[in-house]
Amino acid sequence: MAGAQTLRRGLSVLRLLTRTGPGGLRMSEIGRRLELNKATAIRLTRTLVDEGFVLHDRSLGRYRLGPEAFAVGLAAEPSYELQRLAAPTLRALAAESGDTVFFAVLHGYESICLSRDEGDFPIRNQLIKAGDRLPLGVGAGSCAVLAAMPEHEQEDVLQRNALLRAERYPHCTDEAIRRLLADTQARGYCVQPGLVIADSWAVGVVVFDGDGSPVASISIAAIKSRLGAARSAALGNRLMRASRALSLLQKDSKTDAQA
Repeated sequence: MAGAQTLRRGLSVLRLLTRTGPGGLRMSEIGRRLELNKATAIRLTRTLVDEGFVLHDRSLGRYRLGPEAFAVGLAAEPSYELQRLAAPTLRALAAESGDTVFFAVLHGYESICLSRDEGDFPIRNQLIKAGDRLPLGVGAGSCAVLAAMPEHEQEDVLQRNALLRAERYPHCTDEAIRRLLADTQARGYCVQPGLVIADSWAVGVVVFDGDGSPVASISIAAIKSRLGAARSAALGNRLMRASRALSLLQKDSKTDAQA
């Protein structure tokens, strides 16, 4: 339907500006990145400006998120309590490992990165940043979440995101992901062997909520040479301990809130 298509396009503008950051984008860049013609890009963005979701910096000719977008973010913020609880653990993991630590949450058939913490190793993973989305099964953390789901849900996910994986992540085939799922269930953590970017490996675990449902993931990414079998196992076990502690912390926090 035309109305639904317009809404999706408007939301795509907001999503793009969210990922771009405070610097914003020019109108031509918005249209180019979203593959919109000039008239459509102008109409959508100016409507968002009129409603306060986007601000137009006339001196720079750029568009960025406005106060209404900020208000929506504040309203949704309680949903990210788990990420707040996890923050000290994530920083500690980055300091211990020296590598890049990601925290992502489950959202439908995707995994959304909420934060990344950098260690001090000079070569860093630049693949994912906060706000980025991956199809479930793509990436170590995302695969760990998928592995925690019932088998029939796993197959449903793989079927639904097959075309997207084939287009953007050609090495993340059904067969490759199924092998990772089996390995993850056997070990308790996922080792992603460069399927997204050849020299970028990662170790990831699922995080459960207080009721035992998979809701998030923690992963550590590094260059291939830093994730041999022994270190991957050590990091995997460290991540599993962190995940268990975080699940208990979330459960205690929920209990305190209800008291």
